[in-house]
Amino acid sequence: MNAAPFTALGIDVGGTKIAAGVVNFPEGSIRAQRVIPTAPARGGEAVFNDVAKLAEELAVEANKAGRKVEGIGLALCELVDPAGRILSSNCIRWQREPIVERLSGIAPACLEADVRAAALAEALFGLGRSFRIFLYVTVGTGISSCLMIDGEAFLGARGATGTMASSPTQSACEQCGFVTLRTLEEIASGPALAARFNQRRPGSANCAEDVLAAAASGDEHALHVVRSAGEALGSTVGLLVNVLDPEAVIIGGGLGLSDGPYRESFVASTRRHIWSEIHRDMPILQAATGQAAGVIGAAAAAWKKTTDRSLKT
Repeated sequence: MNAAPFTALGIDVGGTKIAAGVVNFPEGSIRAQRVIPTAPARGGEAVFNDVAKLAEELAVEANKAGRKVEGIGLALCELVDPAGRILSSNCIRWQREPIVERLSGIAPACLEADVRAAALAEALFGLGRSFRIFLYVTVGTGISSCLMIDGEAFLGARGATGTMASSPTQSACEQCGFVTLRTLEEIASGPALAARFNQRRPGSANCAEDVLAAAASGDEHALHVVRSAGEALGSTVGLLVNVLDPEAVIIGGGLGLSDGPYRESFVASTRRHIWSEIHRDMPILQAATGQAAGVIGAAAAAWKKTTDRSLKT
């Protein structure tokens, strides 16, 4: 990567919040940041208007600090192909919109899947620097993953990697025959924790943090919800370790960065579901870039694209 100074906007559009910041390279430091609710039910145009407003405000702020914005990286909680085209509209309805072109009026823009952006941040500035191959897993409003190899995200044939938690498990109980069609996200994500706890104690939780707090205080219902969520997540991550053979697992996202029974159950379950003894003691780490991973990684995608282009010319 080019060591010359470069300033980019990183905008991380998730299902719950939009985080944006001015990021200076090559150090990867955030100089200004904003966080606002996404509220995706308003529609794709309303969400984009908020993104554009944030970008304009932060570009002005960067200019006042003497740093011209040279690129914009947009991380999105949808499938994104290698060419930067949006392949899904599960949360944000932008699939047929010229999002990159519209943002490029401020500065050259690029689009990346949010989990790949966060994994890139960890590869460049976090614990991923110590590993040639690592599996990045993010757990928050949604759950997804990214395999990083030599600092590059494995994209697959279509760029549709990472959807580890969106398909029904569809397993039947041998005792009663009940078939569950719940996805991992409906068991172990942030909104799932609140929904499952409210089934046991109606109206007790507005978000995952409420459930984690109740579990920390010893509430048996919250502990069951949190531990079973960590167990379910670990079973899937263990399977991915068996298939992909990474050197380490790095977990990020709001819920993934939490401590206590969720993490304890997740780590124990992951190790229990890893088949080979040579993997069972592998590092399972929390992302050093923390909650800023998406913003830093989105901006780094713009920095990387500009650097790669300059190397080819």
